[in-house]
Amino acid sequence: MRAMKLWGLLAGLALSLAPASALADRHVTPLFASHDIIHAVIQAPIGRLISDRSAASAPVEGTLLVDGEPVPIRVRLSLRGITRRKSETCAFPPIRVDILEPPPENSLFAGQKKLKLVSPCRAGGAYQQYVFLEYSAYLMYNTLTPLSYKARLAAIEYRDARGRPITSGTGYFLENEKDLARRNGLREAIVGDRIAPSQLSPRDSARHAIFEYMIGNIDWSQAAAPTGAGCCHNTKLLGEKQASNGLIPIPYDFDETGLVDPPYAVPPEGSDIADISSRQYRGYCAFNAEALDVAGAFRDRQSDILAVLDGLPQIEPAARRKAGAYLARFFADIATDQTVSSKLLRSCLGKR
Repeated sequence: MRAMKLWGLLAGLALSLAPASALADRHVTPLFASHDIIHAVIQAPIGRLISDRSAASAPVEGTLLVDGEPVPIRVRLSLRGITRRKSETCAFPPIRVDILEPPPENSLFAGQKKLKLVSPCRAGGAYQQYVFLEYSAYLMYNTLTPLSYKARLAAIEYRDARGRPITSGTGYFLENEKDLARRNGLREAIVGDRIAPSQLSPRDSARHAIFEYMIGNIDWSQAAAPTGAGCCHNTKLLGEKQASNGLIPIPYDFDETGLVDPPYAVPPEGSDIADISSRQYRGYCAFNAEALDVAGAFRDRQSDILAVLDGLPQIEPAARRKAGAYLARFFADIATDQTVSSKLLRSCLGKR
C-alpha cells in the first residue's frame, strides 16, 4: 500500500512541476513506469567476474530471467564504479548490465540496452538498508524535477553458470542516461573533461547543489571530472541539440553521503569537513540568487520529500528515524532566506 501511495505521489508531482514533465511521463520506459519490486534471477559465471576487480577485468555473459516472463534475456555483465568496486570495500561490486538481444515487446526490459545495477555490497541487514536509503535519494530528487534519474528496486538471486545460488539481495536498476534525456526532450551533452560554470543552467545548477547539500554529498562536480573520464564527476549533463550553454546537471551515485552513511564513506581527499555526515554547500556563487529561490521550492516540497522515507516499508524504523532526523536538520538550514545565506551560500564556489 505504501509503495502504491508513493508511486501516486511521484506521478502526480511529475505532472505539476514543469512543462517538460508531461513529455517525461509519456516517454518513460516499461522498466521505470512502476515502483513495484522486480523479482529476477541472474545466472552467469559471476565468481569469475568479482574475483578480478582490476581495470582490465573481463565481462561475462549470462541470462536475466524476470519472474513472470517465460524467456531469459541474454546479458553481458561487467564491473563498474570506483569505491564499491574495491574488494576491501565490497564483497559484491556494482555491475553494468548490457542486454545482448532485444527483449520481447511485452518484456519489462523492452527497449533497454545498457543499465547500471546496484546490489548490497556485503551480506547483512545494514548493507541492505544502505541500498534502500540510496534508492530513496533518487525518489526524493524525482519529487523535485523530472530532470532526474529513475530507479527500480529489484530482488535478485545470483546464480553461477551451473545454476547454483551465490547470493541474493534487493538492489535497483538505474535508468539509462539516453532514456533520461529522451523523455525530457533533451540530449546528452558532448563535452570534454571540464566545462566553464557559465555553461550551466543557473536554476538547474542551484537545485542540484542544494539537493547534494540535503543528502550530505560532496563527492561530485558540475564542471570537471578526472582526466579522460568525461565531464562531470557523478553528474550527467543534458542540453538542447548541439547546445554548449544552459547545460542541465543531473546527479547520481549517492552511497557516500550523510543520508546513507555506510562505514566505508569518508570525505574525499582534500576536503575540509570532519566526517561524511557533515554538510558543505558546493554550488556556484554566481547562482546564489537562483539558489535562494530554489531553496523555497525545497521548503514547499518538504512534506513530499519526507514522505519518500515513509513510503518505503523496506527501510527499517531505526534507519528511517536516523535519515528523517538528518533531513530535518537540512530543512532547518533552509528555513528562511537568512539561514540559506548563512548556512549554505557562505561556502559557495567562485567569486560572489
